[in-house]
Amino acid sequence: MSRYVSWFDSPLPCGLYYNQAHEAWRSTIRSFVDEEILPHVEDWEEQGTFPRELYGKAAEIGFLRMGYPEELGGIEMPDPFFGIVAHQEMARHASGGLNASLSSHNIGLPPVAAHAGQALRERIVPEVLAGEKISALAITEPSGGSDVAQLRTRAAVDGDDYIVDGSKMFITSGMRADYITTAVRTSDAPGARGISLLLIEADAEGVSRTELSKMGWWCSDTAAIYFDGVRVPRSHLIGPENEGFSLIMRNFNSERLMMAAQSLGACRVCLDAAVSWAQQRETFGRRLAEHQVIRHKIAQMVQRIQATDAYLLQTAWRLHSEEAPPVVDLSLLKVQATEAMEFCAREAMQILGGAGYMRGHPVERIYREVRVSAIGGGSEEIMRDLAARQLGL
Repeated sequence: MSRYVSWFDSPLPCGLYYNQAHEAWRSTIRSFVDEEILPHVEDWEEQGTFPRELYGKAAEIGFLRMGYPEELGGIEMPDPFFGIVAHQEMARHASGGLNASLSSHNIGLPPVAAHAGQALRERIVPEVLAGEKISALAITEPSGGSDVAQLRTRAAVDGDDYIVDGSKMFITSGMRADYITTAVRTSDAPGARGISLLLIEADAEGVSRTELSKMGWWCSDTAAIYFDGVRVPRSHLIGPENEGFSLIMRNFNSERLMMAAQSLGACRVCLDAAVSWAQQRETFGRRLAEHQVIRHKIAQMVQRIQATDAYLLQTAWRLHSEEAPPVVDLSLLKVQATEAMEFCAREAMQILGGAGYMRGHPVERIYREVRVSAIGGGSEEIMRDLAARQLGL
């Protein structure tokens, strides 16, 4: 009888999607997790934070820098599978909050790197990629999140500046961030037509922040941010004025792909924990794994993991090779991955029983964090509706 082998302990299936370069990159991320995160993650979760120095360490091994231009201090990756491998490996420590904060630059920085003026780009991007500064993205508002076209934070022109008034809610790295890529309304045009992106420096006069307590993601700082007459140089405009909506939508595409990879990694952690427990725990004179109902639970977890993995790889390939992003599949993949995460966390919790309910267990942490994964980056309902509209319905 063959022995169960974890995905984390198996070599990548080199071929269409992966090669030896991906395997080497995976080994680098694994060592980083083993040496810098796993020995401390329980304490960081209980403390509700992690050391700022971790950003610099993540930059040294290339995690912060992957996917950005070399001239700005980045490491250009030839395909999205490097990110998929990295984010699954980073899921192994089972702290979604740590990953969210450590990677908040991947939603705050891409518009700056691609569309900001040269002087701003060359000043901001290198120091974020070096782990010296922290970048965040501020779109969601107290009045709504997924309906970006209805945002209310305003930026009015005053000479060489914009004057920004409004507020943002549920902002990852909102307390720590040095730079906040902020969606604002710069025109009275309705809906998406009057939205722009501004880079706002967090220490600017008129910026204030309140830390928010959460159900999960304990060591991620999450904030409400308020802008009261904040002066922002017009040179901090990212992309053309009133055309920020399309930049936001493009940013969401890569965010959703990596969220799917993180969710899949969490599924694998749950599966490994469930299998390990089922193989050693005895009930009614037999190992749990000898009970058919437990074996079926594990088989169903594997089924959902394999289906999600195939969908993730196929969608990443299309995103890499096609001219237009596969919006339908990116939207539905995000739903597929977070639903698989929810299922695997639930079934692992059932198999582990009381042991899985104890604080400090990876499954307990993942179980608490399922809901934010299903909401952040676009809720399940919005994702399905977006896909249906893209299909012409």
